[in-house]
Amino acid sequence: MTGLRYVYAVCRPLGAPLQADLTGVAGDPPRLLTHHGLIAVVSHVPERDFSEEALRGHLEDLDWLAATARSHQQVVDALTAVTTPLPLRLATVFRDDSGVRVMMERQEDHFRRTLDRLTGRVEWGVKVYVAPEPEPVAATPSPARPASGRDYLQQRRRQSRAREDTWQRAERFAARLHSTLRAHAEDARLHPPQNSTLSAAGAGENVLNAAYLVPRARSEEFVEIVDRTKGEESGIRVELTGPWAAYSFVEQGAERESGEPEEAT
Repeated sequence: MTGLRYVYAVCRPLGAPLQADLTGVAGDPPRLLTHHGLIAVVSHVPERDFSEEALRGHLEDLDWLAATARSHQQVVDALTAVTTPLPLRLATVFRDDSGVRVMMERQEDHFRRTLDRLTGRVEWGVKVYVAPEPEPVAATPSPARPASGRDYLQQRRRQSRAREDTWQRAERFAARLHSTLRAHAEDARLHPPQNSTLSAAGAGENVLNAAYLVPRARSEEFVEIVDRTKGEESGIRVELTGPWAAYSFVEQGAERESGEPEEAT
């Protein structure tokens, strides 16, 4: 099959084969391109969709981006099950195998250092949410006189104080949890709180959005620590995701360099 080369990740030789029915972006199965003992995991993609000009247009197509991201992640997840991948950014594309090898040559020292640091480790994500306020229940009609403006304002103040108390509890809880998890991880990253409009419906307001680099051998212990905190505080929800490839712990500058658009033309 002809086409451009889409690169998902760089890794060392796999400890086990990838699943036989795995497909990548544009439906093409990934293959392994070896260079100096490192492996680039690549597949073919059509130039009509992945040339520099086409990619600029696709940035406006959220459905296309979401489908591409799912296929990309599917390959990285499969790699994470059999090795430690160094994932590259979405839509890292080169003209041919030679272009991929040039990139690997230029970044070889960076790839080796990063893989040395990440091998045998995975990323776990932990988020803490303040649960959304329940929908108000319609009051039963009553012949009694309506509450006064003063009563209404007092009720609103009580609701505001209760909400503020919950936020303060959530922030203290998140700080304690992060400190505990940081002590059981080799590294940690605090990301900006996730916008509530991007969260799942009913998730609530995000207070903690963190990633932790954890050795595979200690992952079960890490998960148990997180699980014990769930339900510990009323009105506060803890979400654990992973294990992932260590996206949060890859040096971003080198990752961008490996996918410069000029390489794809």
